[in-house]
Amino acid sequence: MTVLGKHKQYCLTPDEIESRLKSVSIQPTMQRISICQYVLCEADHPTAEEVKEWVDKRSLKMSLATVYNTLNVLVSAGLLREFKFSCLGKSVFDSNIDDHFHFFDEKSGKFHDLDAELLTIDSKLPKEFKVNKMDILFTGSLEESSASV
Repeated sequence: MTVLGKHKQYCLTPDEIESRLKSVSIQPTMQRISICQYVLCEADHPTAEEVKEWVDKRSLKMSLATVYNTLNVLVSAGLLREFKFSCLGKSVFDSNIDDHFHFFDEKSGKFHDLDAELLTIDSKLPKEFKVNKMDILFTGSLEESSASV
């Protein structure tokens, strides 16, 4: 059994992205649709700089400020979540908006989603603290599984 989160099964079409943006009152510009194509379909916990690099490779004309502004709009609309992990020193953007935790593989530098239901956390917080959500990051390395003969 794996505790790692699901991988993206398919990519949204530009029309589906446009509809999703409109459904949360975001004007579906070409730049926003392009960024969504990457962050919602292809990327795995990208930074704004990685999004900009992807944009540049496709000869799309936009500044890093436009990338940041678009990512912030998508976060505000609930289409992405932003995490500021100290191990990376910058924000990563996650298209998995369901409650989950993260594992950072120090060897590969990759983040993996962990299903929140697989972890049990026994909290001894005082009664006056009401927890709405938890952002938990585990850091370590993935062990290579040994194949049995």
